[in-house]
Amino acid sequence: MPDISTEDLFKLLYFSPTEEEVEEVIKQNPNVFKDENWFPLGGNENMFGIVRNQQSSPIAALVEKVTNSIDAILTKKCLETGVYPDSIEAPKSMEEAINLFYPDYKNWDLKQKRRKQSEEIQILADGPPRNTSVIIYDNGEGQHPEKFEDTFLSLVRGNKINIQFVQGKYNMGGSGALVFCGKRRFQLIASKRYDNTGNFGFTLIRQRKISESGTNRRSSHFEYLKIDNQIPNFPITDLDLKLHGRNFETGSIIKMYSYQFPTGYSGFAQDLNQSLNEFLFEPVLPLLTVDNKERYPNNKVLELDLFGLKRRLEEAQSDYIDTYFSEEYVDELFGKAKVTCYVFKPKTEKQDVKKSREIIRSRFFKNNMSVMFSINGQVHGSYTTEFISRTLKLNLLKDYLLIHVDCTEMDPDFREELFMASRDRLKDALEANALREYLGKKLRKSELDEINRKRKESIGLENEDTTELIKSFAKNLPKNSDLFKLLQNTLKLEEKKEEKKDRKPAPQKPKTEIKPFLPQRFPSMFQLHNKKEGINIISLPKNGEKTIKFDTDVANDYFDRSEDSGDLEVSVLQIKRNETSGGTEPGTKKEVSGILNIAKSSPNQGTIKLTLEPTEELNVGDEIEITASLTAPGQTFEEIILVKVTDKEATNQKVPQEEDEEDYIGLPKLHKVKEENWSSLEENGIEMGHNIVMYPVSEGDQLQEIFINLDSSVFLNHRSKLKGEEQILTAERKYISSVYFHTIFLYMITKRRKYSISIDKESGTESITIDEYIRDIFDHYYSDFLLNFGMEQLMGALEE
Repeated sequence: MPDISTEDLFKLLYFSPTEEEVEEVIKQNPNVFKDENWFPLGGNENMFGIVRNQQSSPIAALVEKVTNSIDAILTKKCLETGVYPDSIEAPKSMEEAINLFYPDYKNWDLKQKRRKQSEEIQILADGPPRNTSVIIYDNGEGQHPEKFEDTFLSLVRGNKINIQFVQGKYNMGGSGALVFCGKRRFQLIASKRYDNTGNFGFTLIRQRKISESGTNRRSSHFEYLKIDNQIPNFPITDLDLKLHGRNFETGSIIKMYSYQFPTGYSGFAQDLNQSLNEFLFEPVLPLLTVDNKERYPNNKVLELDLFGLKRRLEEAQSDYIDTYFSEEYVDELFGKAKVTCYVFKPKTEKQDVKKSREIIRSRFFKNNMSVMFSINGQVHGSYTTEFISRTLKLNLLKDYLLIHVDCTEMDPDFREELFMASRDRLKDALEANALREYLGKKLRKSELDEINRKRKESIGLENEDTTELIKSFAKNLPKNSDLFKLLQNTLKLEEKKEEKKDRKPAPQKPKTEIKPFLPQRFPSMFQLHNKKEGINIISLPKNGEKTIKFDTDVANDYFDRSEDSGDLEVSVLQIKRNETSGGTEPGTKKEVSGILNIAKSSPNQGTIKLTLEPTEELNVGDEIEITASLTAPGQTFEEIILVKVTDKEATNQKVPQEEDEEDYIGLPKLHKVKEENWSSLEENGIEMGHNIVMYPVSEGDQLQEIFINLDSSVFLNHRSKLKGEEQILTAERKYISSVYFHTIFLYMITKRRKYSISIDKESGTESITIDEYIRDIFDHYYSDFLLNFGMEQLMGALEE
């Protein structure tokens, strides 16, 4: 028999702040922790690989624990209504469950109400700041001690697979955090059933290393504690476990010792809260992160509720968000998905561009996720900024664009093929690649194109004529050299541009006066743009698409805000087939999926766009009567449209080129920048200052503009050593031409060699664009070298 009661044993383990103290408890109680009291996790020592192959990051692994807590609370709510969670009477989705179990859930947008609800799920810190342990508590269904091995301690059991309103399925994801629990992988699990029946049970999980197995094993395995062949347990009414605002009565509590957080993490109310907000983009339940004064005595914010990044973005609109919009797609490829794009301001009021970018990246991109794919509000995979620069070719927006893709209503079969079972990354498979290509195509034609164009136009600096610069540089080059050919082709391109400039401009249309748009919180009108009397007929080419515009007076955020949002619903009223297919299909409204691929945009200054594309189901001559309905409180606005499928549009034939095209980067515009221009550039995200030499601007992998700073410290220091205006002008020409051409050639070489460039940061390896790489080179002594150590001196030094 053990020399210690189960209650005292639990308290010793629970109040051990780190894994070192847990090891000490084990050493002091050899009768309890003897070898015969340890049993393999999942009932099989070979389950080690399953645990090791879960989430790839410690934050994503913690998110799985939180997801299990949300599942547990919803399951408890279902059981309290007398309905079995896997029965036909149970909710069919998380959204339905929240509406049923929490009819007043919209009150959670009020801070006091949200804080009270968030105490049902708590994430608490223990141990010193550099050796932090994590406690996760939920007031959920809980488990009887005799059920531990079928729930907490099982793997690939599929306990939740028939429950429609929870996130988990196979009892796997929650085990992923084990590999981040210090060196010994200690994890304490304790629980009591929600209805107060049975005892409070607990167990300890650890990793048994190969060297400790005593047998000829090839890998470690995880094991859990039982005493006298049963899960340790004891009766309780409540326990003071240092939770926020309550004692433990029922539910579950898990402690992960000496958790391996990413480098630089400090404070649960700041870093961890921000990271969890990103991975839980729009959770169905709020939760609470809690730190303590012993760890951070000077920190005034120790408790902070958490309700997802979406709400944080809405709250940060005035300070950080420039604009945001959404597009909803219905397509035969994947079913239905909603994409929301948040565009950040390049510069905040109180900070320069560099500091603004650092703050934005820290607060909203802590985990380097620029494109987030979520199901039921939990991020299951992501892209980095590489998608924005390479696929969308929007380099100017690379650090200022966050895209959320809601996959909740996708076709289940397609969605299952998108993500790994660990729910933290996309598969490298056909479905994921097809979705990436689809998103790139759609978003390049979205409002992002106009936003990018306006930012470029608002820079407002005249570019220099570089023709003479090219000629003077190229005149001494061998005529058969690759470099000469590159410059010759580039110059021809400029000459063609000049020819186009000489053509007479087309007569401009008179400008129409634009009335100021006065947005309303809810719509009071909705109608087809340029609507005609009678039936409004739209021609839809069989192999093309058609965009329809609607006029409205509702605010731009109507489809996307968390509170009082609306939607545009599109349905089919009737299909009339052509004579070859025969017949008509009248009836009530039905889904457009399988008949039309659609893309609908959120309102933009009084305009809603709806793009239609026929599927293979439709033939030339078919007619589809559709209704577009804009929802509003107490009423619905409807427009009925007749869509006729017409002959295929003639495809544009490519005009043969007069000469073979060569893969050249073109002639980028040259902008000479003085200190008085800095502020206007910074307003558009182009960083300038005495420490900046040049700033290249690209679209995708095409270099388009080069901004050269004539008031950089490098040039000003060099100029201060010169005497006379002629010397200064010569030095300026050399500075401009050296920076300009070295930028072009470095860019050309890096692009043609197809180098992949990345940089190591505290948050991990981050992919960077060619222009970022070159900018960094020039800012670190390269330009100083070009000015002070010319080619003649270099060759002379080598000869010596």
